[in-house]
Amino acid sequence: MLHEYRDDDETVAPAYAGRFDIAPPPKNRLPEEGAPGSAVYRAIHDELLLDGSSRLNLATFVTTWMEPAANMLMAEAFDKNAIDKDEYPQTAEIERRCVSMVAHLFHASEEAPAIGASTIGSSEAVMLGGLAMKWLWRARAAAAGRPTDRPNLVMGSNVQVVWEKFCRYWDVEPHYVNVKPGHYTVDPDDVMAQVDENTIGVVPILGTTHTGEFEPIKQIHDRVVAWNRAHDADVPIHVDAASGGFVAPFTHPDLEWDFRLPQVRSINVSGHKYGLTYPGIGFVVWRSEEFLPEDLVFHVNYLGGDMPTFTLNFSRPGNQIIGQYYNFLRLGRDGYRRVMKQLQTVAKHVASALADMDDFHVISDGSDLAVVAFETSPRTPYTVFDVSDELRQGGWQVPAYTMPPDAEDVAVLRIVVREGFSLDLADGLLEDLRTSVERLRRRPPAESSQRRAFAH
Repeated sequence: MLHEYRDDDETVAPAYAGRFDIAPPPKNRLPEEGAPGSAVYRAIHDELLLDGSSRLNLATFVTTWMEPAANMLMAEAFDKNAIDKDEYPQTAEIERRCVSMVAHLFHASEEAPAIGASTIGSSEAVMLGGLAMKWLWRARAAAAGRPTDRPNLVMGSNVQVVWEKFCRYWDVEPHYVNVKPGHYTVDPDDVMAQVDENTIGVVPILGTTHTGEFEPIKQIHDRVVAWNRAHDADVPIHVDAASGGFVAPFTHPDLEWDFRLPQVRSINVSGHKYGLTYPGIGFVVWRSEEFLPEDLVFHVNYLGGDMPTFTLNFSRPGNQIIGQYYNFLRLGRDGYRRVMKQLQTVAKHVASALADMDDFHVISDGSDLAVVAFETSPRTPYTVFDVSDELRQGGWQVPAYTMPPDAEDVAVLRIVVREGFSLDLADGLLEDLRTSVERLRRRPPAESSQRRAFAH
């Protein structure tokens, strides 16, 4: 019998004795030579074992699980550049359908069709929505003969950091509305105290990062409308629905926060949060074309056709768009409703168990977003930071942090319930939490450690 002789690394290198075990590659520069694919895979795979488990990560709003069929579709579209609409017209059509579905979900008018775009996530969507508000304000101010060099944006101090980035990057003065201890959404009267003729827009949040609560958008809207009428102005509202845009329509269908309110001109939402799609996918939609200035839209003659585009990212993968479309068709309204209701059930189960524990006080119980925020009782000999450290030893990632300005003396823990976090996992977390509390009671941290942790 003849045997083929092969002289290659793939054949002679045993499973865990390949090139990287003998001579580890440099970490901060390109290696001089390549390596067998299997060895590279093993090296990177093993290094990633040091990451935390995404399923036990209760810190993030970002989706960590999708159905196998969705994974397959997304893998098939990895190589498609979503910006190349001429070469990938069906991906472009699916993107258009997704934008239309989002606009319809937010009660866009059939008479004056909404306009929008998919984005890498809500961070890009926020930038685009903010730019449109600034451009429109500048045009109105110039037409009225007013200065255009001091635009400001009114928002709560509890906004996600991307709004701070927008203001800094695009030279807009932030007018922050501080929250108060025990009340972690903005007060409508405090909002209006920050509005003036240089305000490009007001940004309420549908699902705050800190507690998952919905801000009083209808009340803020009505006060903005009254202020505009009194001052012959047109200050718009942009709703940051990054977290709540795919929740409220299904759990709170009668809540008025979207295009049912006439002064709401634009909305951003994250598909990779409760849209249930892997990162990164988001959307920004405007009530109608008149609220997206034409000079922000670029018409690019590229790769075979004219492409109108309003994005900060040019080349971007098309697979997240495909994943989002899969979810829309797979779940429909009824499916999203059942998923969100189930997540809410799990969140309320966790909140109820925490409320029964003497060591904790529940701040938000999952009634809005499926988010539970809670603090330690004043009499406990440990801090929320100690609890977070204890839970991490069991693999759970439960963040501890201080609240926004005017409430920064309050420190909380937050649990984000996402798809895949079942009642069984919730009970496992609660059991580990009780065990952690018992350990902390028996061996309270030194006072200096608590101070350092709280300061951090």
